[in-house]
Amino acid sequence: MKNKRGQEEMVGFALIIIIVAVILLVFLAVSLNKSKEEVLGTNEVSSFVQSTLSYTTSCAEYSDEYYSIQKLITECVNYESNCLDGRTTCDVLNSTLEEILEESWTVGENTPIIGYELLITVNDEVLIFFEEGNKTLNNKGSPQAFPHSIDIYFTAYY
Repeated sequence: MKNKRGQEEMVGFALIIIIVAVILLVFLAVSLNKSKEEVLGTNEVSSFVQSTLSYTTSCAEYSDEYYSIQKLITECVNYESNCLDGRTTCDVLNSTLEEILEESWTVGENTPIIGYELLITVNDEVLIFFEEGNKTLNNKGSPQAFPHSIDIYFTAYY
């Protein structure tokens, strides 16, 4: 009778080990097959470009009339005019875009964004080009075309 009871306990222990092993395998399979969550939403990059174009700069055309980025691009391309304070529209455009990019897209090892690239072309010639970080195959981009062959391309890499 003693031997039979010992065998039953060993079989029960073996069944518990098998059940735990199966549960662990299922958990491991599910966690490995989980697809990566996307860091950037589909509209986030496009919204960034649109809001940047609407951003009001410190360059004034008249005493109370300030240029938006979009208007500043056009002024820089067509007229190379000056602001009331004497700065050129192209200089203000460059410095403002650089500030916006640095504040909006934090790039680094401990951040979800690995890099970004902003390209503004006029008649397929580069007007402005900013890039920071590394390029990867995982990216979201937003092209924007304007009259007078002005194109804006922004890509964020994650």
